[in-house]
Amino acid sequence: MRVLGLETSCDETGIAVYDSEQGLLAHRIYSQIAVHAEYGGVVPELASRDHIRKAVPLIKEVLADANMTLADLDGVAFTRGPGLVGALLVGACLGRSLAWALDIPAIGVHHMEGHLLAPMLEADAPEFPFVALLVSGGHTQLVQVDGIGRYTLLGESIDDAAGEAFDKAAKMMGLPYPGGPYLARLAEQGDAQRFRFPRPMTDRPGLDFSFSGLKTATRTTILACANDGVLAKQDQADIAAGFQQAVVDTLVIKCKRALQQTGLTRLIIAGGVGANRELRSKLKAAVEGLGGQVFYPRPELCTDNGAMIAYAGTQRLLAGECEPLAVAAVPRWPMDSLAAIEPMESVHG
Repeated sequence: MRVLGLETSCDETGIAVYDSEQGLLAHRIYSQIAVHAEYGGVVPELASRDHIRKAVPLIKEVLADANMTLADLDGVAFTRGPGLVGALLVGACLGRSLAWALDIPAIGVHHMEGHLLAPMLEADAPEFPFVALLVSGGHTQLVQVDGIGRYTLLGESIDDAAGEAFDKAAKMMGLPYPGGPYLARLAEQGDAQRFRFPRPMTDRPGLDFSFSGLKTATRTTILACANDGVLAKQDQADIAAGFQQAVVDTLVIKCKRALQQTGLTRLIIAGGVGANRELRSKLKAAVEGLGGQVFYPRPELCTDNGAMIAYAGTQRLLAGECEPLAVAAVPRWPMDSLAAIEPMESVHG
């Protein structure tokens, strides 16, 4: 089965084709960073319009990369939620109408299930069960995964997501938008020991997260170091390093606690923050110290992308699921409401 995947939940337009026998055939991602940079954040209406502008040309490019035509498709998968409702509707309307015109089935995919299953696209894909850390600009969750659709939420952020905290801390320091990646690069030049930031909610039981207090501590430190509102370069780098280390330590502590609580030995990391090199290094050492393994998608599949939607959609289409003709988008959609299915035999690529 060859499935076209459309990801339009926020500010990336991701298109891919996945083959259930050959694996990932082609994928492309268009980022809207330049569109939103002057506003310092995602403007929903502009995001929707840019998806409309880019989706069809990207579909043509991906099909050409895969040496295919629309007639070669057996199904269409699109992100149904969660996300920005206008952006979701672009992908849902395009995906559902394309499938109707081609007389093939369509399936609406849960965005976070896509992220959770993204490591399955790699050659060293994990086996079920495992613990998943879903960590991005919009989500920070620990989930026990016993199979596709068999999800148990272990903990989540009670305020900002980790990626959101990165972006807000970067904005406080005057870094360009989107700030998270800039902060991570700046941290490589800093001394993480100079400033001691809190590791929120690590001194109490449980697997929930909170990053609001860490943001407040970061702001207080910035104000104390700034001279006429301007941070010296080394102060900026040291604050970035201390902030990043606090977030990484918090995530590592909670992941270790989740593995010990569940008795599982496999951990997967997915979502945009999963590309952070410091987080990958510290989690690998921590999990291997417990006798376990950690799995990631390749960095380009950590961000929002069509490949993860095509893969997750393929699993559900093969299980007999499909969308009715009515088009629906679900801005808020609990992942534990998804139906359980039996996955096909894994194919990677």
